[in-house]
Amino acid sequence: MNLSKCLGTLCLVVTFGLGAAQEGNDSDEASRAMAEMMDRMARYTQPGTQHEVLERFLGTWKTETRFFMGAEPSAAEVGEAVTRWQIDGRWLITETTGRMMGRPLETCSLMGYDNFKQSFVATSVTSMDTAMNRSEGDLDPGGDVLLLYGTIDEYLTGEHDKMVKTVYRFLSEDEYVMEVHDLPIGEKNTKVVEITYTRK
Repeated sequence: MNLSKCLGTLCLVVTFGLGAAQEGNDSDEASRAMAEMMDRMARYTQPGTQHEVLERFLGTWKTETRFFMGAEPSAAEVGEAVTRWQIDGRWLITETTGRMMGRPLETCSLMGYDNFKQSFVATSVTSMDTAMNRSEGDLDPGGDVLLLYGTIDEYLTGEHDKMVKTVYRFLSEDEYVMEVHDLPIGEKNTKVVEITYTRK
């Protein structure tokens, strides 16, 4: 469904609701129904406190990327990430440049909070392949770790929809770490990528 159709549908819903309220102008029930509909619309469409969490990502960052084989990390590869609002207060866009295993790498990711799903949601693409990866999840109870779960297709092994976990650890206002965990590995040594972000 394109944007014009979505907006058209929304206008019809609001118009219908307003019409119903006018016809039943003397009806408390109709007024309550309209108030509930408008409250639901505001609750699911307006940014809230969860969107404020996204502000932690804003800025320009030095990145250090390490890969893991078992518990052994590779040497760090340095890059840069810039995160800004794509749509103010709602959607972040992060663009990175750097290297992966000696090869040039560009990535682009979009992240926000979906009020209706009650989940943080993210989508990312890179210059290394043609896949678009999606994940969703929530903060841990302490509020300093964001856990997202999703799937990837592993073209080197022929695996489709392999489960992965992405962990963001907020260490301070000027540093956070992103980890990617390959869940089918098992219970131990699931971390395969770690990227440290230090504010420039």
